[in-house]
Amino acid sequence: MSALVRLGGGHPPALVMFDLDGTLLDSAPDLAAAVDAMLERLGRAPAGLDKVRLWIGNGARVLVRRALADDMRHDAVDDAAADEALALFMALYGGSHALTRVYPGVLDSLALLRTLGVRLAVITNKPERFVAPLLADMGLGDFDWIVGGDTLPQQKPDPAGLLWVMQQAGVAAGQALFIGDSRNDIRAARAAGVRCVALSYGYNHGEPIASEQPDLVVDDLRELFI
Repeated sequence: MSALVRLGGGHPPALVMFDLDGTLLDSAPDLAAAVDAMLERLGRAPAGLDKVRLWIGNGARVLVRRALADDMRHDAVDDAAADEALALFMALYGGSHALTRVYPGVLDSLALLRTLGVRLAVITNKPERFVAPLLADMGLGDFDWIVGGDTLPQQKPDPAGLLWVMQQAGVAAGQALFIGDSRNDIRAARAAGVRCVALSYGYNHGEPIASEQPDLVVDDLRELFI
């Protein structure tokens, strides 16, 4: 019996929901390039890829605030300055995905899930306007639902996005699975009552994802079919 079937209680789940950045795509290089270009235009020193990887996961607004603070903590950042920087970042990031890559095993796994008739969703804290073009550019195919960070009033770790997709799909929590890479993903899944799989390779603010106690940790999505 494969891990996917075990997680589905003896059969494949009817619905699999995915995070995006750090789960399906390694988008940190493009995000870092946009952050550094934003900082340069604001007369500040670049942050660099290693820092930006640590800051990803709470949406564009928080990423920008962390960049302005040069730290995970950003309470002291001026709101007006953050709004100005966010508009600049959004313009810079929207132009190119040249450095973004699909993680190994993702395309094969999505194809297998579609063959099994599993319905698919992406639930990300990335602004919604970037998500569908990015999925198309990366060749990830069609998803039944896309929830971005500004689609609903709440973002992960709030479970609202997961609950909304399950309602739209007519699927109970026991028939669903969430796959992500960060504590926000695991906590959102737990709050929604959904089993969760974590990827070891993603962006979890430099902390091991196993510490969040997901139902399963894998290094490659293809492990779900073993």
